[in-house]
Formats: sequence, structure tokens, C-alpha cells
Amino acid sequence: MMHIDSVSPIDWAIDMLDEAKTVDDVQTALRCSARAAVRAQGMTVVQLEHGECHYLYEDAMSPLWAGQRFPATSCISGWAMLHDQTVAIPDIRTDSRIPQAAYRPTFVRSLLMVPIRVNGSPVGAIGAYWADLHQATSGEVATLERLADAAGRALAKVPARRVPAAA
Repeated sequence: MMHIDSVSPIDWAIDMLDEAKTVDDVQTALRCSARAAVRAQGMTVVQLEHGECHYLYEDAMSPLWAGQRFPATSCISGWAMLHDQTVAIPDIRTDSRIPQAAYRPTFVRSLLMVPIRVNGSPVGAIGAYWADLHQATSGEVATLERLADAAGRALAKVPARRVPAAA
């Protein structure tokens, strides 16, 4: 029998994702673990919907983009999903893939964006944000990729969320 003290926070989060019954369970497990797992000042969960990046949830030291939508072709979460690649940017001010106007009012200076895949195809992303210049370490990349893989497995087995039609 494993003692609770011997379970790492990431293993706990992956266990929560493995036991997820709903999309909300998946989002909650990510929101409660990703930021702390990589010691970031912010994190977000993004869903790819009809060519747009929908920023669903965030946990950050100040508001970012929760609830907003951007064309997948014009934001870094979209780049990560469309290219099916993890991307680490140590200085967002020097990367042409970053929409500077969207980031200028925020605290974000560095980021790590990891695609979430369901059945091998990107359907979302987890983003981690730092307020200072920060080069994501191989450990941070591996940790966020483990969470994204577990989220993808969880999303593949839970019922899809039905978005209510606009009134």
C-alpha cells in the first residue's frame, strides 16, 4: 500500500485524470496541478474549436484570456496544436509567433505550450506562463507533456461536453 506522502503532485494529478468522469473533472485536475507542477505564475487550458483557440480555464496571478477566442493561426496555442509540437519561448517579446498586442497588457514574459491529443490528434493545449525570462527546463517540459498525455487519455473516455446553442 502506498502512503499518501510518497505520491508526487504530478502522480496525484495523473491519478485524478485517470479517474475523470467528465470534461469538467479533466479541466479541474489540470487547473489544480499544472501551474504548481512547473512553478509558473500562470497556466491555461485551451480547446481547439472550429479553427479557433478557446481559452477555457486559467489559474494565474492576474487575468489572462479565460473565455476568449482567437484564430488558431494567430496565437501560440494554435501554433502548438496546428504543428502538433510543444513550444517553449524564453522571451515572448522576441518571437514572431506571439501576438504582441494580446500579451502586452499581461504579466507574461515566457511560456511553455503543450498540445493535448485525443487519439493522436491535437484537440487542446496546456500553457504555462512565467513573469520573468525563463527557459523551460527539460523537466518542466516532460511534466507538462505527462499532464497533457493524461488529459488526452481522460478526454478520450469521457462524454463530450455539449455546448448550449446561443439563444
